[in-house]
Amino acid sequence: MAFVTEFFSRLSMSELALGLFFIGLFGAMTQRSIIKTIMSIGIMDAAAIVFFMISNYEPGDRSPVTGTPVESMADPVPQALMITAIVIGVSVTAMCLAMYMRVVYRYGTADWNILIRRMED
Repeated sequence: MAFVTEFFSRLSMSELALGLFFIGLFGAMTQRSIIKTIMSIGIMDAAAIVFFMISNYEPGDRSPVTGTPVESMADPVPQALMITAIVIGVSVTAMCLAMYMRVVYRYGTADWNILIRRMED
């Protein structure tokens, strides 16, 4: 257990976000269940948002809303883009879940392999 704690303490946040993204990608490529695939895509979305939020972070940066000097202001553009990405990610997940409900109702399965066979027939 100490090895695992030491291993994760040495990683940077961007490395953890990339690792989380690839875990989601692995799940999206290997899961047979549609709902697990949707969850894996959500994990990838969250990892991408975390990566882009921390890629521009500088310790000591402050919000540009207050009267802070220009040298210590945080750039608000990546934050605004990630808020938009969160809204789009929630919308995509909601649409995927709605399509999932319709597919399960029509074909009676949540397994990709069975679904593909039933759609071909």
